Amino acid sequence: MIKKISLIGPECTAKTTLASELARHFGTMWIPEYAREYIENLDHKYTFQDVEHIAQKQLSQINSTYPQANNWIFFDTDLIITKVWFEVVFNNCPEWINEEIKKKHFALHLLCKPDIPWVADKVRENGGKNREILYFRYLDILQNYKLPYGIVEGEEKMRFSNAIVLLNNL
Repeated sequence: MIKKISLIGPECTAKTTLASELARHFGTMWIPEYAREYIENLDHKYTFQDVEHIAQKQLSQINSTYPQANNWIFFDTDLIITKVWFEVVFNNCPEWINEEIKKKHFALHLLCKPDIPWVADKVRENGGKNREILYFRYLDILQNYKLPYGIVEGEEKMRFSNAIVLLNNL
């Protein structure tokens, strides 16, 4: 049985780097964040419908089978981040997203702490204090939905080591 692992956390908390490193370490694959690619290629400000499209694609990726995966598969984001995105930007979230989160698709969520520097780019929106606020919103969802999670913190090597310990304890 392949264990699905989600990496979540505020922007610029090394989720992509960690997903890639963990996949390499375990000799398996990882699924990049679809939202980044999608938003970068829009010719307009994203809409509620764009974010719902992203959520549907995320769910499709989560529910897909990956015969090439080796015991683990790492997802560089999940519907928890999209739920909060909906709530923060649109003050509304489609109920189907809440229902899907409750289904516990992941063996573990690695919640990345915003304890490393934020670097601006053309799609990032939440630097400064927003990172802490979002971190605690993600943590609250994980706890309220009783989802399995571990917190990953520290600089790059420490983050990786923390994640390995959490995964080995699964």
